[in-house]
Amino acid sequence: MTPTDDASVLRRGLDQLAGLLEDVPGDARGAPTPCEQWNVQDLVDHVVAAPSRFALMARGEKVDWSSTPSSGTEPAARFRSNSEELLRALADDGASGGGVPLDWQCAELAVHTWDLATALGRSTGDLDAEVAERGLAFMGASLTDDNRSPAFGPERPAPEGADAYRRLAAFAGRSV
Repeated sequence: MTPTDDASVLRRGLDQLAGLLEDVPGDARGAPTPCEQWNVQDLVDHVVAAPSRFALMARGEKVDWSSTPSSGTEPAARFRSNSEELLRALADDGASGGGVPLDWQCAELAVHTWDLATALGRSTGDLDAEVAERGLAFMGASLTDDNRSPAFGPERPAPEGADAYRRLAAFAGRSV
């Protein structure tokens, strides 16, 4: 993979999550998600902030993970803006990610794409499998039983024939 290929995969992951954010109905904001501690609004707030946080990390700046800002009244637009900020930060850094592996970003995007799609009753079968496959490879190489918590639960079985997003979600401890 070349840095251009990496950025292309990341952009596809960002674009497809932006598309899901555009489809969140207002009456779904309080609905549950596969992340037991979050409703749809909490998940939306988290994913909208994620690219900006990764951009800060890529620039070597400190990130405050203690609270998540509101995604505002136009979360998809804010997410797209934050995504462009991330892509610029990575381009400025020569796509090395400032110590933030692009596949870590793919993992974050793909897990939460599955979470949001599931909360909205949407399939992930038509999404870019490479984003989830790269995230799964990263998590498989990085997560152990000792460092999963509190973000991830124990790995769960994925159903036979599960797509890449469902396999990643099961690996992250989600009930699939």
